[in-house]
Amino acid sequence: MKYDVVVVGAGIVGLAVALEVLKKNHKLKLLIIEKERSVACHQSGNNSGVIHSGLYYKPGSLKSINCINGYKKIIRFCQEEEIEYKICGKIIVATSNQELPLLNSLYNNGIKSKLAGLRFLSQNKIKDYEPYCRGIKGLLVPQTGVVNYRSVSKKYLEKFLNLGGKIHLNTKVNGIINQDNGVELLTDSDTYIAKTVVTCGGLYSDELAMYTHKDLPIRIIPFRGEYYKLKPEAQKMVENLIYPVPNPSFPFLGVHFTKMIDGSVECGPNAVFAFAKEGYSLTDVNFSEMMESFKWPGFRKIAVKYWKEGMEEYYRSISKAAFVKALQKMIPDIQSDDLIPGGSGVRAQACDINGNLLDDFDIRIQKNIIHVCNAPSPAATASLAIAETISHQVVKLLK
Repeated sequence: MKYDVVVVGAGIVGLAVALEVLKKNHKLKLLIIEKERSVACHQSGNNSGVIHSGLYYKPGSLKSINCINGYKKIIRFCQEEEIEYKICGKIIVATSNQELPLLNSLYNNGIKSKLAGLRFLSQNKIKDYEPYCRGIKGLLVPQTGVVNYRSVSKKYLEKFLNLGGKIHLNTKVNGIINQDNGVELLTDSDTYIAKTVVTCGGLYSDELAMYTHKDLPIRIIPFRGEYYKLKPEAQKMVENLIYPVPNPSFPFLGVHFTKMIDGSVECGPNAVFAFAKEGYSLTDVNFSEMMESFKWPGFRKIAVKYWKEGMEEYYRSISKAAFVKALQKMIPDIQSDDLIPGGSGVRAQACDINGNLLDDFDIRIQKNIIHVCNAPSPAATASLAIAETISHQVVKLLK
């Protein structure tokens, strides 16, 4: 079980990294290890499928650079591989005067990031793009699009396998030992030896990193996002994507509307602490994982800082009426009967010991191991750009 490179995790980032490394050197013996029985089972396959423009991210940050570069790459990839996608644009809607300064800040952010075609919309102009939407001012972002990232992930895998790569599913890594002559990966069934390892564990990225980085200064805190969907007869109320101006006092975006690539419309998500790293419903509880979160000093500081907003999110989780009320700020005509339960996803949110939620990508290199410790949204959009950066590092480590 000896390989040149082993990538742990078959989410969209892990798959993209494996593909890019093999494209650089077809002769490498490269393996992907995945604990699930298929690829893109968690964050990569449970999201709104938005192709992000990079508007929200601080210009010059890893998020901004990789999102903008990744945006171009993912569109080119979809075109070449004939994957259905749509660049439909989105509107960010201010519903109160208090939100106008932040809307202006988002515009300036986009200009600094060289996004073309941004423009403000008056109250009446908003209706030209989204007839049912109401707001006092809007910002049109033409670059935003939608795609099915599970389809993208499967295509990454197909191309990787065609280049001679291997994947072992149903294989969970239980230990990583960094030795002078290579990296040893321990699983329930086998032991693997690799010259270089890349871990892309998503919700378990901290646990994988701590096998070799005992004093890792961050932990992954799981936050569940729950969605409703519009009934088919109500889908006419959303043409494309409608977003709120984000609340500056809360690190999550807030409920919004997304017309998916299949024409369905998702409403949400909220953002609530999940009682398990793979806790897709309120009743999913893993006491060990929950206590690990509670024991982390940073999480306790987050709980104190955002307890009020957190309670509001939980209220929306258990009260459909409260969820509807949040949606009505942008589309007043929406009623409870227009909504049916949708899916949910769990976001891997890195948190440091001081209670700061990491807003940027976090990639750490230890000898022959590259740990992707934090890859939040827009990681799917940026997957090929992230993979290009990491693949260059892999090539250097192999020399």
